[in-house]
Amino acid sequence: MSIWKRKSISLLLAEATESEKGLKRTLTAWSLVALGIGAIIGAGLFVRTATAAAQSAGPSVTIGFIVAAIGCALAGLCYAELSSSIPISGSAYTYTYATMGELLAWIIGWDLILEYAVGAATVGIAWSEYLNNLLVNVLHTSPIPYELCHSPFQVSAEGVNGIINLPALFIVAVISLLLIKGTQESAFVNSLIVIVKVTIVILIIILGWNFITPANHTPYIPQPSIFTDEHGISHNFGGIWGVLGAAGTVFFAFIGFDAVSTAAQETKNPKRDMPIGILGSLAVCTVLYILFAHVLTGLEDVEFFRNGGKEASVANAITSAMPGYEWLAQFVTVAILFGFTSVILVMLLGQSRVFYSMGKDGLLPKAFGDLHPKYKTPYKANLAILVIVGLFAAFVPGDIVGDMTSIGTLFAFILVCISVIVLRKTHPDMKREFKTPFVPLVPILGVGVCLAMIAGLGWTNWLRLAAWLALGLIFYFVYSKKNSVLNNPDKKSNNKPE
Repeated sequence: MSIWKRKSISLLLAEATESEKGLKRTLTAWSLVALGIGAIIGAGLFVRTATAAAQSAGPSVTIGFIVAAIGCALAGLCYAELSSSIPISGSAYTYTYATMGELLAWIIGWDLILEYAVGAATVGIAWSEYLNNLLVNVLHTSPIPYELCHSPFQVSAEGVNGIINLPALFIVAVISLLLIKGTQESAFVNSLIVIVKVTIVILIIILGWNFITPANHTPYIPQPSIFTDEHGISHNFGGIWGVLGAAGTVFFAFIGFDAVSTAAQETKNPKRDMPIGILGSLAVCTVLYILFAHVLTGLEDVEFFRNGGKEASVANAITSAMPGYEWLAQFVTVAILFGFTSVILVMLLGQSRVFYSMGKDGLLPKAFGDLHPKYKTPYKANLAILVIVGLFAAFVPGDIVGDMTSIGTLFAFILVCISVIVLRKTHPDMKREFKTPFVPLVPILGVGVCLAMIAGLGWTNWLRLAAWLALGLIFYFVYSKKNSVLNNPDKKSNNKPE
């Protein structure tokens, strides 16, 4: 049994051609672009932008967005080639299995749990924050008690300890059940939400532009210093390291376009539609992000986002700096709640498809590869993810899980970029509907930019990633290696749907 054994391209393509017996092909290019925008515009933009401005870069968070967008574009070109050439569920996990062998595939699959599951939990926590904002500022009722909407690691200014984040747990459960019902139904709901979210972002940019205070953008790149947050964690603020730190933080705002690639096996024409879905959603969001960050940091100064603007920072900034537009703040609160819902939907969709692929390959319990007899969705994977994500959402603070998601995703992007180079060498004649330009330059630049953002996230996040991967390696050698379908041909594969 070799930990470096690779899954053959011919086997992967054979599985893809048989997918009409399993996962339903229901998604179009527009569905994929909408899924991408649905995942991208959400907690990252409405929560992480203010966090990055407060902790790392001040107004130069816009430069952080540009750095993050460059890294995502380079990785996106690599994703587009791989997803159109190997149109099967599993995203970076599947691509790595085909190019670099089982052990690295396991590592990236385990890492994707960190990206999608923890990412969905982060957005669930943000959803909970905005729900309280809705109750107080829009519906004018009492908020949910602090102890029932915060983790045990959080303490209010009045000294109240959090116990459990019930709203975050609730929304994760509802979305998980919707995904079990069907991908097409989920995509339809998501498309409606996307239209509302994009409208809100454009409104904030257009209306907020006239309320920008130039002094809030001076100096645009603050002098280098150290900022210590309420958890006692130090951050590089200002200068080049502040910008890179902001890029690593707001990178979370771009997570989503890669989740599009996990739905390749449910796409009607993946070889044409996957590149459109990935690069199209990324292009739309990058332009909106830079303009949005410029407006938001112009409305209020850094101290506001460190103190007064923490939870529901966008709505609070509008209320504070745009007199006469309180209705917009209320509209934002309602729309963002719906928007966060679509982000959770896409991340849970991506996670369940990775579990589905790993279950079929025997690296996770084979039950995760079972499809619902009626809905043809990996319902057991969805239920397992409901438990995992629910625990994170209920009991871990949002800023901690947000940075864990960013570093996990950056690590996945690095392996995807390397996969393109390896696959060009090992399978030069494979049919590629979309080709990444300037290989190996583009993938190498992608690796470099992603490594720079990882460096900007600081040693505490490196430590969390190392601990997570160490835990994954233990699981692989105790369970996955012994149950791998590829390494144990005598074991029955779970490739047939129920």
